[in-house]
Amino acid sequence: MPETPHPLDQLRQEAWIGDAVLELYVRSYVLREVGGVDAAMKTRFTCNQFLNCFGNPTKVEADIGVVYAREGLEAAFSWIREHLEPLFKKQESKRTPARR
Repeated sequence: MPETPHPLDQLRQEAWIGDAVLELYVRSYVLREVGGVDAAMKTRFTCNQFLNCFGNPTKVEADIGVVYAREGLEAAFSWIREHLEPLFKKQESKRTPARR
């Protein structure tokens, strides 16, 4: 039987998966919204500075990872859509066209 990981190790493992789920969601989101690749927008949505608006970025990613592990990809996407996307859209709407 595997050892129970230290809580910090557990958090990091959950965040590692959550980060991958977030990246997949955001890349799909950018393609839908922009109609093509926009690496700068993807970075704005996934960077620690943005995630920090919701708390510790590692914890935010871990929360996504936990939802993914328990309920699957669509549930994790739904969590991102509900919790992160509204603020991202609000911030993007305030960007000047030259900065998009």
